[in-house]
Amino acid sequence: MPVLALVANKLLSPTSRRGERELTYESGMEPIGGAWIQFNIRYYMFALVFVIFDVETVFLYPWAVAFHRLGLLAFIEALIFIAILVLALAYAWRKGALEWS
Repeated sequence: MPVLALVANKLLSPTSRRGERELTYESGMEPIGGAWIQFNIRYYMFALVFVIFDVETVFLYPWAVAFHRLGLLAFIEALIFIAILVLALAYAWRKGALEWS
């Protein structure tokens, strides 16, 4: 099925790639300058650290909801998990991934 969908897309899609279709859409305004801009690597590092810790927080939510039924072993496992997160945060902080300057 995926191959059939890709072949159908190639056969049925319009092939004209000139004029207005080549321009970048910028909220109805005429594009100014080139679209190739280099960003500082710190933006990506900051975003990756945010996403990692955001996802890990989502993993803690079900544990918190069922905390009273899980027992002592689950509590110890959660503490180990949080300790790993704290170590990762300390590592990111020491490497300067949280600096915005």
